[in-house]
Amino acid sequence: MRTEAEPTEATPADYESAGELLRALAAPLRIAIVMELAAGPKYVHQIVETLGVTQPLVSQHLRVLRGAGIVRGTRSGREISYSLIDDHIAHIVTDAVHHAREEH
Repeated sequence: MRTEAEPTEATPADYESAGELLRALAAPLRIAIVMELAAGPKYVHQIVETLGVTQPLVSQHLRVLRGAGIVRGTRSGREISYSLIDDHIAHIVTDAVHHAREEH
């Protein structure tokens, strides 16, 4: 059953793009970063403090997310504030986390 919000047909290129997006989200730490950014923009040091991991590790994962077009960085003096490019990513990740919590 199709709803009006669904596209009529997805193309192989659409599937390829979706696969690239899901590959970029495949690491648990990247999922945690996206969940943090779903609440609003954050500086790297805030993500480090909240997730309890090292700054180089967070920066490495942010590079992957930025390269995949999932996050953007905005420089403010010596720091960079990261935010999600759009809310679709937050919904995908939140739904995946909620699904993982459900009993099957």
